[in-house]
Amino acid sequence: MTPEQYVQQKAVASGSSFYYAFLFLPAPRRAAITAFYAFCREVDDVVDEMVDAGVAATKLAWWKTEVAQAFAGQPSHPVMKALMPHTSNYGIEARHLQAVIDGCQMDLEQTRYLDYPNLQRYCHLVAGVVGEVAARIFGQTEAATTEYAHTLGQALQLTNIIRDVGEDALRGRIYLPVSELQQFDVKAHEILKRGYSERFTALMQFQAKRAHGLYDQALALLPAADRRAQKPGLMMASIYRTLLREIEADQFQVLHQRTRLTPLRKLWLAWKVQALGTM
Repeated sequence: MTPEQYVQQKAVASGSSFYYAFLFLPAPRRAAITAFYAFCREVDDVVDEMVDAGVAATKLAWWKTEVAQAFAGQPSHPVMKALMPHTSNYGIEARHLQAVIDGCQMDLEQTRYLDYPNLQRYCHLVAGVVGEVAARIFGQTEAATTEYAHTLGQALQLTNIIRDVGEDALRGRIYLPVSELQQFDVKAHEILKRGYSERFTALMQFQAKRAHGLYDQALALLPAADRRAQKPGLMMASIYRTLLREIEADQFQVLHQRTRLTPLRKLWLAWKVQALGTM
């Protein structure tokens, strides 16, 4: 299996909504974003599939070394072999990849976030930086597009957090800020035990309102000159915001299930942005 086949298989196997946005890109950009996405999946899987924290920390340390060696001209992992030919073309730097690893490292070191600014730091590393790299690959020409990409990345990550409250709780993690749990009088043990209440619903409505605000902010930040090039990101916004609205319509039943959109619906939402420019 070639490195290119490996990252393609990684992207398809993930079942992620990102895959549907990649389909409409020209081949060189699609190859670059697929390799970058595969890298993000590899390091994220270290934490998500963790059995032993010590082993996971060792694996992340290995990835840090691998990134440094790859940018020194000696990649060994198929993902880095597939990604490195694209780094100079799209301004992908070692610091971007190291930031993503640092974000995954945070998952090993903490399971709670005191307040929203603390959560924002995590979202910056695992989603904002990812958005910045993706925007470059998609064809960024305006500096202001970077702020759009960071903001959209945060919106997508908050949607993930809302969707995955139950799954994350099974891993002992609660990303919802402690200060906001206190604000709505929701106890951590209620979430860990999958206990619904009006207080929990109010807390989740608060989180959803914040996420919607970030989507609106991101769209307002996107320069008109880059709107066409950034269509893949807009596809992601459409898919994830639709998912968020489904969760809202279902009264935030996220503790015992994971809300999903069908592949066909994701493809339809992506196509609408591509063909009609509407979300």
